[in-house]
Amino acid sequence: MRAIRITLIIAVILGALFVGADRIAVYFAEEQAAEKIRSSQGLTGTPEVSIKGFPFLTQIADSTLEEVEVKLDGATASSGGQSIRVSGFDAKLQDVKIDSSFSSAVASRATGTAHLSYEDLSKATNDPTVKVGFGGQGAAGKSQVKVTGKVQLAGLPIERSVISTVTIVNGDTVRVRADQIPDEAQAFPGLERAIRQKTDFDRRISGLPKGIKLDKVVATQDGVDITLTGSDVNLAG
Repeated sequence: MRAIRITLIIAVILGALFVGADRIAVYFAEEQAAEKIRSSQGLTGTPEVSIKGFPFLTQIADSTLEEVEVKLDGATASSGGQSIRVSGFDAKLQDVKIDSSFSSAVASRATGTAHLSYEDLSKATNDPTVKVGFGGQGAAGKSQVKVTGKVQLAGLPIERSVISTVTIVNGDTVRVRADQIPDEAQAFPGLERAIRQKTDFDRRISGLPKGIKLDKVVATQDGVDITLTGSDVNLAG
């Protein structure tokens, strides 16, 4: 009995040491992966990386991580001199192939979400007179926003609002287009063009890991929610 008791105690101690070593290893791996993603994608902030599954060390031995979750709040994406702030970025990456130094990490598939607030969408227009807000759901289930801006008419500033549809273009761009311009614009040459210069815009979401694409967009009371999908997602380059 004494020998069995000693064996059990040793087993418990070794198990605790293994768990401790495993958790320390995963902590350092998460820190290293977060910094690698930040530097390789040119992000303004460092993401939070969580490596799922246990034990971690056996996953490393197999050079495959079951699941990695990447979260980032408040990143600024810039493209062509235009910028937009993305909040609530959350991606789940599965079947991630890695090398021992984490210099290479490619996920077989990925899903996730990102959020754009109306305040940040308004700022992305680069016009302080333009405000973007919730526009409800269209008859065909289209995601709509309300865009309000000021234009000059006969030398006087006038404020007009339009209901616009939000779509995803080319898997990386959020597009806002007015569904209809106020009827009065037809009576004033150039007014429709002036209004659309305020209300219609594209903003490319750069800085996402290679292989992740914007899939669907839904306008809500709080902002625009985007669904992300991807395959062969490269986290390190």
